[in-house]
Amino acid sequence: MKNIIISEKQLEKLVNKVKVKENHEQGSYMAKQQLFTIATMAYKMWESMEEGDQLEDWMESKIAQADQSITAVVKTFMYDEITDKGGADKLNYSDIVIGN
Repeated sequence: MKNIIISEKQLEKLVNKVKVKENHEQGSYMAKQQLFTIATMAYKMWESMEEGDQLEDWMESKIAQADQSITAVVKTFMYDEITDKGGADKLNYSDIVIGN
């Protein structure tokens, strides 16, 4: 799987397209906001880091934990989306491999 790199201008376009629903009774209201925050902050940190920058051990640990957590959620979400639409027999498991 290839890395996806977007410019700050493209990120701004994406940000402008995101619409937070006013209806707080929506089940994924907070999750959408939190995912947006995670994506935005991670991109900003990635963008500001130089090649070879060293982070403190606790920072690297938290990033690794977040990576594992997000990957588990996304894989399950993608699998559920596919199986809910009756496409489990057409599922290519390599399509849901995220990261390395």
